[in-house]
Amino acid sequence: MVVSNHQSVLDILVAFRLFFPFKWVSKAEMFKVPFIGWNMILNRYIKLRRGKKESIKQMMVECEKTISNGSSVFFFPEGTRSRTGIVQEFKAGAFILAQKMEIPILPVVINGSKNALPKHSLNFHGKHNIMIKVLDELPYESFAQLSPEETALKVRKIIIEHVDEHRETVFV
Repeated sequence: MVVSNHQSVLDILVAFRLFFPFKWVSKAEMFKVPFIGWNMILNRYIKLRRGKKESIKQMMVECEKTISNGSSVFFFPEGTRSRTGIVQEFKAGAFILAQKMEIPILPVVINGSKNALPKHSLNFHGKHNIMIKVLDELPYESFAQLSPEETALKVRKIIIEHVDEHRETVFV
């Protein structure tokens, strides 16, 4: 199970630089985008209609099948991109799956993408350093006794420690 903070649409391209196989969980609207959506369908990425209980249930089933077939699943557990870079609360889905499937969690941090292509913008904003960092894997045993919500809080805290916006000090 791969989980990451989410700052920009560019995060998707940046994550492909990891060069290991995984399937995305993505909002259903992305599957309708010409070329990109077709590619997502052909690569059997996992569709989610946000807020629809039946879609969430189907997404979980598809994730379980994908994991059982030996592929990782990549989640942005915030559910949407952060406008400010501050990591939002994590939804429990990825952590429910990790516990149910008894698999490790691989936290990933992306920095710098929100300034290059901000949320709700199609304009690239100059040259930016974008960094992706793979953190230490959390073995299943390290969260087996936690609830999915507690696991989400634990992983979010680990990710936050590496997100630039959380490390910047503001002097008043």
